[in-house]
Amino acid sequence: MDQTEKDFLFELLRTPSPSSLEMNIQKKWIKEMEPYADKIQTDNAGNAIAVLNPDAKFKVLLAGHCDEIALVINRIDDRGFLHFEKMGGINPKAAVGMKVTVLGESKTLDGVIGVNAQHHGGLKGDFGLEDLFIDCGSNSKEEISQFVSIGDLAVYKREPELLMDRFITGRGLDNRTGQFIVGEVIKRLSKKELKVGVYAASTVNEETNMGGAYFAAAGVEPAMAVACDVTFATDYPGVNTYKYGDVKLEGGPVLAKGAPINRKINQLLLSSAKSLNLEVQYELTSRATGTDADRMRLTGKGVPVSLVSLPLRYMHSPVETASLQDIDQEIDLLVHMIENLTGTESLNPLDD
Repeated sequence: MDQTEKDFLFELLRTPSPSSLEMNIQKKWIKEMEPYADKIQTDNAGNAIAVLNPDAKFKVLLAGHCDEIALVINRIDDRGFLHFEKMGGINPKAAVGMKVTVLGESKTLDGVIGVNAQHHGGLKGDFGLEDLFIDCGSNSKEEISQFVSIGDLAVYKREPELLMDRFITGRGLDNRTGQFIVGEVIKRLSKKELKVGVYAASTVNEETNMGGAYFAAAGVEPAMAVACDVTFATDYPGVNTYKYGDVKLEGGPVLAKGAPINRKINQLLLSSAKSLNLEVQYELTSRATGTDADRMRLTGKGVPVSLVSLPLRYMHSPVETASLQDIDQEIDLLVHMIENLTGTESLNPLDD
């Protein structure tokens, strides 16, 4: 990954994109994609889709969601403290003591998630979000209400960083890394002679309802779709690999296996991995994937889907961590597979 690519990835990671408020990050992604795509299309869900070879009948849809988990303000007390519930999978224990950015309608405010001093009893055992609050420095409900309303969103205030020039860490790698990956695939494929149409979708709302994926697939009507998301790395202390499997950073992209996954797409991916001499890892998705793949699969007459995931440590925390090498290899894998499609492939598992 060169410095220009790193800069773009870091810009995406710095941009707040809570589920339902993805407009700013989508505009940045569109601006980056415009020089490479044959066209850019959007829809009423808020998806942004970069398209190559739009006249091709055989369409490949890639989906990487751009939204991140967030806090949503549900109460402002008389002293000006903000109380909140989750927008997506927030872990209360990871929120304690964090700095946040409150995305008010008229102003963006800094705040901290206060914690009761241990000297006064601290937080007791099994606490929830209802036991936490945001302190923006306001003295009253009247003062803070000039800037913040019920339903406004907040994200952790966290800058992305590199660890040993190998791993990237920060908030919301789930799944701005996927948004970045599908965009980089478009950039590289824009220099190729393609026999298929490629639709790279930066989707919205995955962390809350996966509605963006439904809109994208229903609108594009692809012959096949690949969700590009993250999955749980298990290569750090305290994880039971016997129970959760063995997935590691720098171990390569992770392919899903299970009932929702089209075996023929996986065979195409494995063939490309072999040609590139890339290692791949596996995860099991027996009934559902928990990603955009589930919604794309059930649009129109049905869409054959696969899932390619980036190994991620510390999921849904402010310090999510992934490998730059794995990101590059996932991009290489997808580019190789798509550029070698003829547009005549049968994805029917009953066809020999």
